[in-house]
Amino acid sequence: MLEMNSVSTSYGPVPMLRNVSLTVGKGELVCLLGPNGAGKSTTFNAICGLLPCNSGSIRIAGRGVNETGTESLARLGVGFVPEGRRLFPTLTVRENLRLGFEAAKTSLDFDERLQAVGELFPRIMERLDQGAGTMSGGEQAMVALARALISDPDLVVMDEPSLGLSPKLIDEYFLIVSRIRDAGKAVLLIEQNAETALSISERGYLLIRGEIAISGDSRDLLKDDTIRHLYL
Repeated sequence: MLEMNSVSTSYGPVPMLRNVSLTVGKGELVCLLGPNGAGKSTTFNAICGLLPCNSGSIRIAGRGVNETGTESLARLGVGFVPEGRRLFPTLTVRENLRLGFEAAKTSLDFDERLQAVGELFPRIMERLDQGAGTMSGGEQAMVALARALISDPDLVVMDEPSLGLSPKLIDEYFLIVSRIRDAGKAVLLIEQNAETALSISERGYLLIRGEIAISGDSRDLLKDDTIRHLYL
C-alpha cells in the first residue's frame, strides 16, 4: 500500500530525512517511532505530499505521491490523522466528518458510512450536532480518526494520535486502531508511545536524526537495547 524508497527531504538548506525507506503492506499495522526532532512529522508531511522529496520516491497504491498531488490522495483510498487533530472547531462533528467524506469523492453513501463509523465511536455519535471545538481532547481525537475512516480508506496514516491523551484514553484509542487493522486496513502509526505502538503492530521502524536506525519485527524491537534505553 505504501512504499517510501530512499527518501531525502529538507526544509530549505536544512536536511531532514536521509534515505528513509519503509513499507506498509495491505492489512498491516506498522509503527514509526522516534524521539522529538527525529523527523516523524516530516515523514508524515512527505507522505501527504506537503513536503517534496529531494531524492527517492513515495508511492501509495502504486501511484507517486508528488505526481498525484495532496488533494487527490483521499481518492486513492488514504485517510490521514494529523498531529493536533486539525478539526474545524466552528463546525459540528457531522460537518467535520462530511468534509472528510467529500474529499474522497467516493460513490459510497454518507449516512451508511456514518453508521459504520458509529460502531467504532458510539460516544461521538451522540454529539454529531455539537461544535467540534467544544469537545474534550479525547473526543476530538476520536473525531479526527473517524474523519479519516469515513470514506472507507484502504490506508490510514496517523501522526502522534495519542499526544495529550490520558493513559486510559490511550488504551481505548489503540484498541480502536487494532480493530481498524483487523478490518483489513493498512495502518502507519507514527508515535512516541513506543511500548503500546509496538504491542499492537507487526513491524516497526526507529527514526533518529532523520535516518532509520533500526527496523524489524515488533516483538524483537521491544527487546532491543536501543529502544529500551530511549523509551522503556
